[in-house]
Amino acid sequence: MPAPKACVIAGTHSGCGKTSVTLGLMTAFARRGLRVAPFKAGPDFIDPGLHARAAGRHSHNLDSWMLPPKAVRDLFARHAGEADLALVEGVMGLFDGLSPTENTGSTAELAALLDLPVILVADARSLARSAAALVQGYVRFDPALRFAGVILDRVGSTSHADTLRKALEAHLPGPPLLGCLPRDDSLALPARHLGLVTAEDAAGLDELLGRLADACERHLDLDALLAALPAVAPAAPDDPPPPGTRARIGLARDRAFCFVYEENLRLLRDAGAEIAPFSPLADKHLPPDLDGLYLPGGYPELAAFDLAQNASLRKEILAFSRSGRPVYAECGGLLYLLDRISVEGRTFPMCGAFPFRAELKPRLAALGYRQVTTTRPTLLGPAGTTLRGHEFHYTALEPAPGTPDTAYAVSGRDGPRPAEGFCHENTLASYIHLHFGSCPEAARAFVEACAARR
Repeated sequence: MPAPKACVIAGTHSGCGKTSVTLGLMTAFARRGLRVAPFKAGPDFIDPGLHARAAGRHSHNLDSWMLPPKAVRDLFARHAGEADLALVEGVMGLFDGLSPTENTGSTAELAALLDLPVILVADARSLARSAAALVQGYVRFDPALRFAGVILDRVGSTSHADTLRKALEAHLPGPPLLGCLPRDDSLALPARHLGLVTAEDAAGLDELLGRLADACERHLDLDALLAALPAVAPAAPDDPPPPGTRARIGLARDRAFCFVYEENLRLLRDAGAEIAPFSPLADKHLPPDLDGLYLPGGYPELAAFDLAQNASLRKEILAFSRSGRPVYAECGGLLYLLDRISVEGRTFPMCGAFPFRAELKPRLAALGYRQVTTTRPTLLGPAGTTLRGHEFHYTALEPAPGTPDTAYAVSGRDGPRPAEGFCHENTLASYIHLHFGSCPEAARAFVEACAARR
């Protein structure tokens, strides 16, 4: 099979149009018959879900802070090697990351780590010759980066596009202008309090993706874009064959629970897990013969009424937890395990495995990278196990009597944070989305804990 072509699609800043451009390109190339491998820089869950609809393949997060360099390269190689074209959507602005002085955790660091060229997306609204200065600054800021082209978005007219083209040609030797996408509010992606609407909830998403692809076909030189990209030959990791099934783990997965890293699931399968998806919204009972539960994040607060109505499943999950069988929950999964959650003045019963209540707040309650070190043995391994992840939510826990023990010592960008990782019997829940790629031993430990309860 010929080596795939690949690039990173980066933006000058958040909201410049890079997600729309990325989705349009993925859809356009996929409907041309190319096998497109989608990736997302950083910890975000929503964009990968949209990628999967555009490309017809799972999208994988490549995060240079959460994952060690070898894990990033292996993850990229494992999935890019199966495709004709690998497209990596950046995060925030090209050079934005964990540090104000270094590339740590940025799209630029990821592009350098994978040795991929960058296509820069810039918002050209209200710009003329200044667009050349803007783009020139990004192209020259880090000499180690390679650029395969520039795409200008939200261009006002054909005369505006002509002005921009002349400005870049006069002042920007190097990466070509691949095209100008016109401003079109009908192509805007729907958003809500945590960002873009998820693929599961976005009405008319396939039609919108088609129109984004049409815009890319009309206004971008896709043949020139492909020609500008190098072929890469990623060395696929030598993964050992997975063992036979050692444990059957139920995975909550529907529009309320859709935030899970695909790499987490792969690592669980490689450790011997059979993943059994179920819907807390639609299924009245858990799948049969489960040895453990994985309740990932999502938007349970937006589906609180329907989750509360499904009393039979809530009771089964509480009984499962009380039986001592392993339950691991993150963010939305934590909310589902609480006693109640309050949304816009209404309170809804949840599973009741923990005595907390939570309330949806009008402002962001927590955001940022987190490093977790366990302070006691847990489902994820012995005391001292260290993992990395991310926290992002608008809900806050209310004080309650009988607060469960905690098992996580947590640090963030600014130092230590309150203890987390709530434990009760064999149930472990936290606001933090952990990436098992930061510590594959944790996936193996979880499967082992489930297998021990067979």
